[in-house]
Amino acid sequence: MMDRALDLAERAYRSNATTVAQRAELLHTVAALHTERSGELARLAHEEMGKPLDEAVAEVEFSASIYSYYAANAEAFLADEPVELLAGEGTAFVRRQPIGVLLGIMPWNYPYYQVARFAAPNLALGNTIVLKHAPQCPESAAALQRIFTDAGYPEGCYVNVSASNEQVAEAIADVRVRGVSFTGSERGGAQVAETAGRNLKKVVLELGGSDPFLVLSTEDMEATVQAAVDARFENTGQACNAGKRFIVADDLYDEFLDRFTEKVLANADGLAPLSSVTAAERLEEQVERAVADGATLVCEGRREGAFFPPGVLTGLSPASPSAAEELFGPVATVYRAGSEAEAVELANSTPYGLGSYVFTTDPEQAMRVADRIEAGMVFVNGVGLEGPELPFGGIKRSGFGRELGRAGIDEFANKKLIRGVTLS
Repeated sequence: MMDRALDLAERAYRSNATTVAQRAELLHTVAALHTERSGELARLAHEEMGKPLDEAVAEVEFSASIYSYYAANAEAFLADEPVELLAGEGTAFVRRQPIGVLLGIMPWNYPYYQVARFAAPNLALGNTIVLKHAPQCPESAAALQRIFTDAGYPEGCYVNVSASNEQVAEAIADVRVRGVSFTGSERGGAQVAETAGRNLKKVVLELGGSDPFLVLSTEDMEATVQAAVDARFENTGQACNAGKRFIVADDLYDEFLDRFTEKVLANADGLAPLSSVTAAERLEEQVERAVADGATLVCEGRREGAFFPPGVLTGLSPASPSAAEELFGPVATVYRAGSEAEAVELANSTPYGLGSYVFTTDPEQAMRVADRIEAGMVFVNGVGLEGPELPFGGIKRSGFGRELGRAGIDEFANKKLIRGVTLS
């Protein structure tokens, strides 16, 4: 099945004679079909991985906006870029062109959004895509294939495929594959990067995160606490860029912790289960290790199957091995910081570097702290501020490369220099 998928994608790439305008029109249709079928798509995500229906609809709508964004901006992004010559006659410019077949390996937690981030810019560019989705989401994956087919894409431009880890490794090594995009675990990303590197393939990785949420000052504690809860509980806490470690200035700590804990515990009513029993069991093991390392857990109830009760951990030493782990679920860790410098040090005391949040009433402090945080993204005084135009990605063990924005269409482009002179 994988070999046939690669063959279809290779043939589609070689025979592709579409213009940028034609590819943009196809993306507009993909966006419209997402909107038209949002109810069906949301229902599938809800059934397959437990995503609340309202959040699933929002994910589909955001995905539609990504396809629309690249449809609207493809011609500008792919226009020839003149280069001013320092010496000599003639002209020079950079032309962005596709490189061929790309393999996408995507997770279960955002079955539409993750695909949109990868597929939209690369289909606009003219690359073809073989998409290996998570095994938890076969119906969501099939629904996406129908959208691309119904939008009018020629066979092979977007190919949904099921594959084992061994088949994925073979595909990465296959000469027909020119690049790989992987979103998922740190361990999986390391394996993909190793295979891609061995075969000299470009790879983009979006891996785990343990994003810090710094509260340095506030004029509205209630709003700040609500933002913290929103940052932690999106998708039942199963988001790589969710706020996970809450670092609070000493003079605000007690009030923040009291209000935050109250709101966290109140979220137990109506909280969705995690994506699987295995995911809940792993979170349970991590929390138990943190408590064994000296942390205090406040929560109500126990794990029942895939359901994990929301909770707050305090008193965990930053030096504890548990402090370096990503908690993928509705459990938050709260730290007290005695100074701005200590808050930044705590924020950076993690192997991850995806996103981060800074809440302060001091604009100069916001920029000063944002400069010092080791992360690919910093959001100041707000959550849920992502957009199709904003580059998404991290550093350190959160991966490398960027998706979305202008940066997203450049990752798998051949930026070809064309230098000419006038012949006499």
